Amino acid sequence: MSSPIDSLNDRQREAATTIEGPLLVLAGAGTGKTKVITCRIAYMIEHGIAPGSILGVTFTNKAAREMRERLDQLISPEAAKHVTLGTFHSFCAKILHRYVHLAGHYNSSFSIADDADQISLVRQAAAELGYSKDEIDTKAALAYIGRKKNEMQWPEDALAADADSYSDYAHFARIYERYQQMLELQNTLDFDDMMLITLKLLEQNEKVLKYCRDTYKYLLVDEYQDTNAAQFRIIQLIAGETMNLCVVGDDDQSIYSWRGAVVSNILDFPKHFPGAKEIKLEQNYRSTNSILKTANAIIAANSARYDKNLWSAKGTGDTVKVFRLQDGESEARFVVDAISNIIRKEPDRCWSDFAVLFRSNHLSRSFEQEFRHRGITPKIIGGQAFFQRKEVKDAAAYLKLLINKRDDQNLLRILSVPPRGLGDKAILTLRDLQKQMKQPLLDILGSPEYHALLSKAAAKSAGELHDCIARYTEAMQEPGELASRVSEYLTDVGYLNGIQKVYKNLEESEKRRENVLEFINYIGIYEVRQQKPCTLAEFMESYSLMDENDRTDDDEDVDGPILSTVHASKGLEFPVVFIVGLEQGLFPHERALSENGEEEERRLFYVAVTRAREELYITCAAARFKYHEFVRQLPSVFLRSLPEDCVEKPDLEDFIQPEPVVSDEELRNAFANILKELRS
Repeated sequence: MSSPIDSLNDRQREAATTIEGPLLVLAGAGTGKTKVITCRIAYMIEHGIAPGSILGVTFTNKAAREMRERLDQLISPEAAKHVTLGTFHSFCAKILHRYVHLAGHYNSSFSIADDADQISLVRQAAAELGYSKDEIDTKAALAYIGRKKNEMQWPEDALAADADSYSDYAHFARIYERYQQMLELQNTLDFDDMMLITLKLLEQNEKVLKYCRDTYKYLLVDEYQDTNAAQFRIIQLIAGETMNLCVVGDDDQSIYSWRGAVVSNILDFPKHFPGAKEIKLEQNYRSTNSILKTANAIIAANSARYDKNLWSAKGTGDTVKVFRLQDGESEARFVVDAISNIIRKEPDRCWSDFAVLFRSNHLSRSFEQEFRHRGITPKIIGGQAFFQRKEVKDAAAYLKLLINKRDDQNLLRILSVPPRGLGDKAILTLRDLQKQMKQPLLDILGSPEYHALLSKAAAKSAGELHDCIARYTEAMQEPGELASRVSEYLTDVGYLNGIQKVYKNLEESEKRRENVLEFINYIGIYEVRQQKPCTLAEFMESYSLMDENDRTDDDEDVDGPILSTVHASKGLEFPVVFIVGLEQGLFPHERALSENGEEEERRLFYVAVTRAREELYITCAAARFKYHEFVRQLPSVFLRSLPEDCVEKPDLEDFIQPEPVVSDEELRNAFANILKELRS
């Protein structure tokens, strides 16, 4: 009987069968790391390790799903379901549901704040502290809070460091303190809290640490180069002295320092975990050797890295082609012309074989415009997600209140959606009363004290809303038939049929109502996929933990070229890639150079290059239109790293072949044939 590891190459097999002690698997781009991780888990279970003692964490739901699907094919479904596989956030949520009551005034029905919730809380915190809207940059304050949490600093640490400074940081530190108080009062965690509070529990509560160590005896961490300080410490604590820890990653693809990732976590792994074994995966299964030699030459210029040399059995392949265009608009026209040319020459190609990657999102405009001008609809990775639409988030807010009655932010979000006679004055009254009563807003909404301060009509609306939410809170405790019960609730609470009151345009309101119905359908699909009756709480946690890769694309089935930032393209691959905007100040990005240094920008270029499977094109512009004039652009310093034997710079006129001219006679014959077919 064959074993899962039989299909692995020698280095992959070594990584999959090294089970005890710390192991660093340096998996270069396209070297089959997901296959190695899943085969390793299957091998462990084959050799008597209990599935429930294995913990595997990664960074995106998509990666976790892929691991789960592959594992299901390698071992029995019964064994596979006992392995804990998921994102860092889903793992922390699991621990927090069990122990969060030990970390303050939280309980297990906590909400998870999204971006809109966080912005609302920061604004409210600033207002309560007496700052006007013009005094505080909300996004800057939120970025400060995120940075402090990435540095594992709580409000008291921030106040100690910044309260006496003469910069915005002094204001931000005070806002951070109030923001955190409000989160706790509302039984809500932001994404950073999920890590920090889990870490706090592990560090300060022996019971929690013992539970994790006793439960998870074998740890696997995917994309280890992307871990931040808190994630590293969580893994280190759970691994303990046995250090049965396998981390898989690529220091050359560490591109998220702006999100708190610490590349030294992977570079210093042997120091953190003494006696660690190191295995390099260098055989690439994605790209041709011309592309890989180009990638190797680019990244070799970085000093802080493990030495690796990607190679492929796919042959040399086409050379990498570099073009310099007159300006940004010319660059967009050239790319669309080039793709059209390739499709004309190679009929088996489709538009979705092509990806246009850029360092900064603003560059997408000219390419999207040029494609649409030619009647081609591009797919934009990182466009507005279905779940970020206002009407869907409003529906989700109604559902969140059934899980966590202390979620004041979401009550305020839906109180007047649709309008129900509770305007600004009623909301101010509600919040003023909360200061006296010290209760969640939802409780106050149904109280006689509040109703006495309102008109009869407003008091009736407030009472009906409160009672409806209370009724369904109890009804939704039981698992099963989620979609139909959610539909019933959103109808009874007045939202589903009240959308037209929010959006007066009939066509727009109908489209938004259809989006809410699609959201309800998604809830039904979720329950089917779980293969068991689910509770609303289970669905809402899954919904709250969605990441950038969980997107519903309106044009999912349309054959269109891909437009994406390089960051959003990580983990993806395409037959033909165009990397555009290779100019100094654009790629490498001027601001990023000052914040993260040239090495991270070069790693980002390396990631872009290694997305290509068969053909790679790189373009830059001699000038770009900025501030009402054309500004001269210098070619990127990264272009100097390209190896001469793998790269060519074709003449533009020779490269782009004009479309064949169709004669009048050919057109007449074509129309005659069409008419003949229609009549037959």
